[in-house]
This record gives sequence, structure tokens and C-alpha cells, in this order.
Amino acid sequence: MAHEFDRAYWDDIWAGAGGSVGDDDGDRPAAMAANPPNPHLIREVSRLVPGTALEAGCGAGTEALWLASQGWQVTGADIAAEALTIAARRSAELGLSGRVSWVEADLSAWEPPARYDLVTTYYAHPAIPQLDFYERLASWVAPRGTLLIVGHPNDAGHGRHGGHVTHAGHDRGAHPPAEAGVTAASVTARLEADRWEIVAAEETSREMPGRGGAPVTVHDVVVTATRRP
Repeated sequence: MAHEFDRAYWDDIWAGAGGSVGDDDGDRPAAMAANPPNPHLIREVSRLVPGTALEAGCGAGTEALWLASQGWQVTGADIAAEALTIAARRSAELGLSGRVSWVEADLSAWEPPARYDLVTTYYAHPAIPQLDFYERLASWVAPRGTLLIVGHPNDAGHGRHGGHVTHAGHDRGAHPPAEAGVTAASVTARLEADRWEIVAAEETSREMPGRGGAPVTVHDVVVTATRRP
């Protein structure tokens, strides 16, 4: 079943009303908040000097909080107010409130007040085609800054969006629209060669715990690029 990634959809998810068929844990927001930081973030950011960062579609703030703990000054933006409430509570509990700010924003229309040394996103889906969204993110990167995209592959070769489980640790039971899936080549094609140096562009698979602890295979598209001066 396809759906639109609008504010109502994400509010439903974070209010716990968007559970998948057969989901009996009853607390999907807690499951999403419990996920560890994305391993591609840890790998790709380890080479960077901390500066300002924007996480687009931050959800409960796991990656934004990890960046803050590593010395970054972070803005986490998301369309879902409930997700940001959870994120703000977590940042206070971790003593990181001074290093991260939370912005409720429709990323298909919002414009940030500044450019950032790092702009990153993980499986975020706004109510515009996915590649258009990534092109918007690229425009928010400061000169010499880094763009890190971790997204879903298209269905080719996988039969479904395997990475989609990572939002909540288990499948949502719904297929995103076709334009939500991308390839590494389709993402890098939106980054002009005279403005960007491609650091990494790959399509990978990994395992992570799913519902009940059973391993699930997650398919990722990962693109890292540096904006030229």
C-alpha cells in the first residue's frame, strides 16, 4: 500500500498510531528512539573536524545527539512535533541541550537560516520526490562542507524497501512511493562536478536486529560528497 509522506502521516507514526499490521509492541516511537546511530554516519564523519551540522528528518534525534556528543553544533529538523518533543527530552537527559537545537519544519519548503559544515539525512522522506529533496539538502551545505545521504534503494533487486525497517526496527507493512527509492548514481547525478567532489557513492547491505531480535537485512544507498570552495 502506497502512502504520502505528509505531516499527517508522520504525526501518525510518532503518535504511535501508524503501527504495521501485526505490530504488538504498542510503542513504535520508543522503538525508533532506541535505534543506535547509523553506522554510515560514524564511519563517514570520523574523518571530519566538528563544526555546524544539520540533520534533515531527525526524528527522535539519535544521529543529531551522536553528532553533538562528538563536538558538533547541531540543528535537528523534522516535520513531526512529537518526534521533536522526544528528541528535546533526550538531549536534556544527556546534557546536550546546549549543543543541539530542534526545528519543526516541512523540509520540502523550509529554508535554513545558514549553511552548514555538514548536512546529513537518514531515510527521511518529505512530500516531494526523493531526488528533489536531496538536491535541496545539497544547497544547504557550506563551501568545503560535507553532504552525507543515507537512503533507500529502489525496489530493483530487493523486492521491497529493505532499509525501511530502520525507522522503527521493523517493517511498516507499507511501500513508499516509487520516487522514494534511489540509486547511488541517481543521487550523484544531481551533484554538479564543478561544485562537488564525490567521496563515496555505494549501495550496501547490512544486518540489524528486527522485531523480536530476529536479524533483518537492510539495503542502503550511501553518498558522501564535499562541496568545492
